[in-house]
Amino acid sequence: MAEISPISQAATTSGFAPLPGQPLTLEPGLRLLLAPNPSPMTERGTNTYILGDTELMVIDPGPASEPHLAAILAAVRPGQQIAKIIVTHSHLDHSPAARPLSQATGAPVYAFGDSLAGRSPRMQALAAADIGGGEGVDMAFQPDICLPDGGEVDAGGHRLTALHTPGHLGNHLCFQWRDALFTGDHIMEWAPSLVSPPDGDLTDFMASLTRIEALGPLRYYSGHGAPIDDGLARTRALRAHRLSRESSIVSAVRNGARTIEEITAAVYSDIPPALLPAAARNVLAHLIDLDTRHVLRFTGAIGLHAQVAPVRPSFQR
Repeated sequence: MAEISPISQAATTSGFAPLPGQPLTLEPGLRLLLAPNPSPMTERGTNTYILGDTELMVIDPGPASEPHLAAILAAVRPGQQIAKIIVTHSHLDHSPAARPLSQATGAPVYAFGDSLAGRSPRMQALAAADIGGGEGVDMAFQPDICLPDGGEVDAGGHRLTALHTPGHLGNHLCFQWRDALFTGDHIMEWAPSLVSPPDGDLTDFMASLTRIEALGPLRYYSGHGAPIDDGLARTRALRAHRLSRESSIVSAVRNGARTIEEITAAVYSDIPPALLPAAARNVLAHLIDLDTRHVLRFTGAIGLHAQVAPVRPSFQR
């Protein structure tokens, strides 16, 4: 699920054009199956990955879609079986198909935890204060087996190592496989990731970027959009994007904007009015992070109707 952003030029010219229901081989042992759920927030649709040769792992089985479930089952070749189902995070475009796929195959579902797992203490407090959020969250999701940070899962000689990468959602995991990383929605080629409190946490998001960057050069397979050959460059570009957005927000406040509505109008001056409510959630995420770091401060209760003020003249992450 992406931040408010058009599909990037890179995504439209890369030659990556999978069709729903038709498995696409990405490299030996790895196929992609595109779910039929295109939207401004999901690009062409959710990328479901089928990893393995005989015993298969299905990564992000996708939305509640009978045609997509049927396509996953049809992609199992003679002599193969689905042994494990892996979920990077529990948004409605990634996790609902996990349970019916498990029922059809007997394969257990692996994830970090339910949709409330992994929230920071501050986000837990803000959730209790009812600051909104909940966009696209699969609140019914429950894994069979919870994977901790650093946990491993393997099938047929293919091994995944789980990395807890909260930010987009508290229970978000990335998975390292050989010299590649399945990045879910944390890092995508076509657009930045949505961060909407209290489900998303920008402070955690940036820390997770730092952790992924420390892994060095890897090929990324994300939840939407094309594979990313130079993952390290993409990670650094996303960091720069977030810091640029942060700078614009701080500048707007220093120029007199005090409400989230005023800040959003100043920072997102080039998007259709219908998208401004979603943009406001992103501004809120930045403001909470800036308040945590004592760059800006809320002058009342935190929420979409809050007001903010500057604390100090300079800031540094």
